[in-house]
Amino acid sequence: MAGDEVAVRTILDTGAGRAGLLRRLVEVPAGSRFDGTAGPGGELWFVISGQGRLAAQPVSDSPVSDSPVPAGTGAWLPPGAGYSLRCDGPGTLRLDSVCLPAGADGPEQAGAPVPAVRLSRLEDCPVQITGNRRFRVLFGPGNGCDAATQFVGEIPPGRAPDHSHTYDEVVLVLDGSGVLHAGPAGHPLAPGSCLHLPPGQVHCLENTGATTLRVLGVFHPGGSPAAKQERSP
Repeated sequence: MAGDEVAVRTILDTGAGRAGLLRRLVEVPAGSRFDGTAGPGGELWFVISGQGRLAAQPVSDSPVSDSPVPAGTGAWLPPGAGYSLRCDGPGTLRLDSVCLPAGADGPEQAGAPVPAVRLSRLEDCPVQITGNRRFRVLFGPGNGCDAATQFVGEIPPGRAPDHSHTYDEVVLVLDGSGVLHAGPAGHPLAPGSCLHLPPGQVHCLENTGATTLRVLGVFHPGGSPAAKQERSP
């Protein structure tokens, strides 16, 4: 449940009558709390800006009892995990939250304990390189979350070959400007732009600016952000 001053806004829902990815922007003013329980598929969080502290239940094998969550922190909240996110200011904490479809984390077992909430700092994640693009994986299979992958990618000025993925992906632009090429018309991109790339969608993100285009991606099922199928000329 959000506090009276907390704003929760849905910016993308890929469900359309089926199980999909739900992306929300949560804004928690200084001194306020965002309390609730992770959905039936679990949630991947990323602190875009601001700072706060996260308390979560259960706190069994890797406790997040009252942990600082500055900007650049990712969090995996398994299905049914309770949480309380407090903004300790001075400004508003802006949080990206992607809810996974029910069953994404595997079949539930009656009476089984809920896995622990986990945190990942972007600055601690190793840089991986594919072509001229760089990315850091905060969560993924074998890395804290088997259900989906969360990463931050860096795209230099220019355009890469058109390609597609086998997974379902939602992308949020953090910094920079560009164009999404997916279909006959290009779609301009700026900080805050959010897009859905369904499996098999041929696309390309072109950086049309002079600085790095930074994006936050979440895709399901999980895997490597470098896995792609390039389109034949």
